Amino acid sequence: MVSGNLFHSRRNSWPPEEYINRATLQLFDFDSEAPPEQAWRRKLNSHASILKEFSVTFTEAIKMVRLGIRLWHYIREEASHGRKAPIDPFTRESCKPSASQGVPLGGMGSGSISRGFRGEFRHFQILPGTCETSPVMANQFSIFISRDGGNKKYASVLAPGQHEGLGKSSDQGISSWGWNLTGQHSTYHALFPRAWTIYDGEPDPELKISCRQISPFIPHNYRESSLPTSVFVYTLVNTGKERAKVSLLFTWANSIGGISHLSGDHVNEPFIGEDGVSGVLLHHKTAKDNPPVTYAIAACETQNVSVSVLPCFGLNEGSCVTAKDMWGKMVQDGHFDRENFMKGPSMASSPGETHCAAVSASTWVEPHGKCTVAFAVAWSSPKVKFCKGKAYRREVEYVGLENLPCSCIFLLVISSIWSPGGTLNTMALRKQQLRTWCMTLLPIIRCGEEEIEKWQNPILKDDRLPEWYKFTLFNELYFLVAGGTVWIDSKIPAEDSSGIKSIITNNKKTKRTKARIVHRSAAIVKEASVNGSDTSVNVDPEGGDMASRRSSDEEESSTGGNSGGENHFSAPSNKLTEPMNDDDDVGSIQREFANAVLSEDTRKVKFLAEGNWGIRKVKGAIPHDLGTHDPWHEMNAYNIHDTSRWKDLNPKFVLQVYRDFAATGDFSFGADVWPSVRAAIEYMEQFDRDNDGLIENDGFPDQTYDAWTVHGVSAYCGSLWLAALQAAAAMAIQLGDEAFAEKCRGKFIKAKAAFEQKLWNGSYFNYDSGSSNNSKSIQADQLAGQWYTAASGLPDLFDDQKIQSSLQKIYDFNVMKVRGGRMGAVNGMHPNGKVDETCMQSREIWTGVTYAAAATMIHAGMKEQAFATAEGIFTAGWSEEGYG
Repeated sequence: MVSGNLFHSRRNSWPPEEYINRATLQLFDFDSEAPPEQAWRRKLNSHASILKEFSVTFTEAIKMVRLGIRLWHYIREEASHGRKAPIDPFTRESCKPSASQGVPLGGMGSGSISRGFRGEFRHFQILPGTCETSPVMANQFSIFISRDGGNKKYASVLAPGQHEGLGKSSDQGISSWGWNLTGQHSTYHALFPRAWTIYDGEPDPELKISCRQISPFIPHNYRESSLPTSVFVYTLVNTGKERAKVSLLFTWANSIGGISHLSGDHVNEPFIGEDGVSGVLLHHKTAKDNPPVTYAIAACETQNVSVSVLPCFGLNEGSCVTAKDMWGKMVQDGHFDRENFMKGPSMASSPGETHCAAVSASTWVEPHGKCTVAFAVAWSSPKVKFCKGKAYRREVEYVGLENLPCSCIFLLVISSIWSPGGTLNTMALRKQQLRTWCMTLLPIIRCGEEEIEKWQNPILKDDRLPEWYKFTLFNELYFLVAGGTVWIDSKIPAEDSSGIKSIITNNKKTKRTKARIVHRSAAIVKEASVNGSDTSVNVDPEGGDMASRRSSDEEESSTGGNSGGENHFSAPSNKLTEPMNDDDDVGSIQREFANAVLSEDTRKVKFLAEGNWGIRKVKGAIPHDLGTHDPWHEMNAYNIHDTSRWKDLNPKFVLQVYRDFAATGDFSFGADVWPSVRAAIEYMEQFDRDNDGLIENDGFPDQTYDAWTVHGVSAYCGSLWLAALQAAAAMAIQLGDEAFAEKCRGKFIKAKAAFEQKLWNGSYFNYDSGSSNNSKSIQADQLAGQWYTAASGLPDLFDDQKIQSSLQKIYDFNVMKVRGGRMGAVNGMHPNGKVDETCMQSREIWTGVTYAAAATMIHAGMKEQAFATAEGIFTAGWSEEGYG
């Protein structure tokens, strides 16, 4: 644990009092209405910087001409089949990326929608592999206030009006709405998974408003953390002397982002619940045979709050009810007609026509009184379809909602959170399946925010930690929701239009089946089975059927020399115990990659960097990724280089497996993946060409730094290899494979001696052992293996003097010689203090590499340097003075 105060930061804190009037803060004194002491904050009128894209020098451009031509042809080929290439530097996004993001909506694996700090809903990732970045400007919260018998009125969208895409106010669309908020007195506060927006007298100087956004991201609770919903709780405080009639409006377009609202055949319909939760369903028919999506937007009616809806309005002049008509109705009456609830489904939209829906919640706020209004949005897309034909059902085992409409799911979620004591007696909720789920869900949902606070408070209240670090630690977790994850239930067979047999199979050893979360570029996995089989998959090169064959778990052990019990290979100090989490439904990403190690796909692939051909997946090599267009069946979507020749992926896999094995104490997991760990180590032996135990690089960018050439022994890849040997040996001892432990021990002793002899220069490890002009560069990632070794509880790879000297060199040069340490650690730095300009990656600063270097410093007892290093990333990426 960190000791002492580590306030390297130029600012020690960002107290809410600097953004919100203290008197206003005191008004929000109950039930998390006020933002927390530690949060990422912005005023709503803050400038959102347009993010800079990477650039290449003229020399680099010349070198990459052939790669660029091949990549351009590949992108066009993919586009001709209706697919998007994983790497496409030629196509510009319709919406330029800007530093406007806020806390995303939704849980893990059910799709996500991001929300900007100014209130716009954007980055729709409802369909896998698709991210629509542009904001859907019809999706808004608005407010209507009437005082003094209607003589004083305020009407405004609760977002600043300086947005692209807004036309003239005379239009019939959303430009006719009241975009009157300046944002000067309104602030946004983010502490994932919650966010607060405080309107301090905007638009009504005598009405203070707090909006709290909550997404279901609850520690150790996979059930609720997978729900596709977010709740918005508005707290209204009237500081005036008159009663105020306040109506809040929630509008939503029938869209999954981009121009999908124009595709036609979309239907809206109202719903009303017996326990007061009412709203509108928006049924969206997707293009390209993708499964349909249904949204629900709703509000909770209470004794003091009445809810009304407008099921359908349009953005075009020819619409039956236009956006301008809808706004006028709210300005005049503050609510919609009650009979709107009796309307059935709307007519399906025509191509080019947009259907939107509106939900209004109205209340009276007495002088110096307070009122709470709750809204929520939920979505349902029960099937996931990848662009090469396969479809899966989303994971529903936890929630048990596969046969229920979105309205019922939404009704349960919002009523359980914001109507304590309310009845659950609607017809839909009488279904036994839902009742069973409801009994499990309700106690957890009601204390969800308490669980979030219990999880966060030990960090937030630790005075020894820098303020910026506290909230950034949690806000960096946004990616678990917004990273494009898909959680599928593979008990339901894949629908396969290509005739290839699915390799997602039931485990014969148990009754459980596998379910997985897939990421756009990697994979996050929920797996309910254990599978220790060696699975080899052969794929016909011509694209024929895929057959899976299984062989015995038992493999003949290789033996190595006896090194006499080197202490590096003793079991780690933290004794492994029984699994910390006995929930069999929760697995790890490593099982998926472990299965992939032992598979082979012999279909031919052209690698774009050199133009050579190879096979898609080599047995024994970790795949770069589990696939994009056809996950699990077509791995390695990345095709710039042949990653079966990369030197860092296999060691990383071994280290991640050992980390999970050590952290969970799950011996069944260890036994299941052990054949893959052995295979991953043995595969790498081919790259030790001089029999010194150490792998060598091959004179091309054969690593994750895929533009940075390496010659001979590499500090980055070599340290990972040393760490992998140590981890494999420690794991082998605990699993009873003494022969393999001895083999790894012998290799480690030889490899470590060679590594230090070839790379150590007295103060740090050289970039590589070659003779190029950057071979002596100071690489920020030179101790990547030591980082994972220390994090996994294994003995250090090198003596303290070498570790601390290398880290100090990284700090003095890679960190402090770049803008005074205000950007993080540059990847490469020459020993003369100039940035390594060998390639674009050597001169870049990578967030993850900087965090890893800082973590290694903490393990080495260099806490001041660690937090100063990491703070550079905060300054560059999160602060207002940075890049966004």
